[in-house]
Amino acid sequence: MNTKDFAEKIANLVFNKKGYDVKILDLKNLASFADYFVICSADSDTQVKAIADEIDDKLREEGIKCWHKEGYSALQWVLLDYVDVVVHVFRKEAREFYNLEKLWGDALQLIVEDPALKKVKSQVEVKIKEPSATKTKNTSTTRRKSSKS
Repeated sequence: MNTKDFAEKIANLVFNKKGYDVKILDLKNLASFADYFVICSADSDTQVKAIADEIDDKLREEGIKCWHKEGYSALQWVLLDYVDVVVHVFRKEAREFYNLEKLWGDALQLIVEDPALKKVKSQVEVKIKEPSATKTKNTSTTRRKSSKS
């Protein structure tokens, strides 16, 4: 698995514990210590821990061990270092304060959407499109009838 795929895999694990505002920063051309940052937000210290633990546990199951961890004592910002990919799990307020996206503003950013929300959005779009398609059919039928009269 290449580092981009690994970063995307980690980003998708965040959603298992309802993390949000997930971004992947591409640092390959900017830094030598990592290729990617995965950054996400949580609403509570409990959720920060749950997200960090989920990532660590799922990757350990696959034989991938975290090289270094920080922030478990305060749970405002937990860092998981997988060498080429560094994960930052923030409390919302801490993320706004440290603003890594601005600090690494030259990095390409990839916004990762929750797969569950994508599914809901596509279902909503289909439902929105269906009535308008039916309306168009009814309107054209009505026009045909009135043109025969």
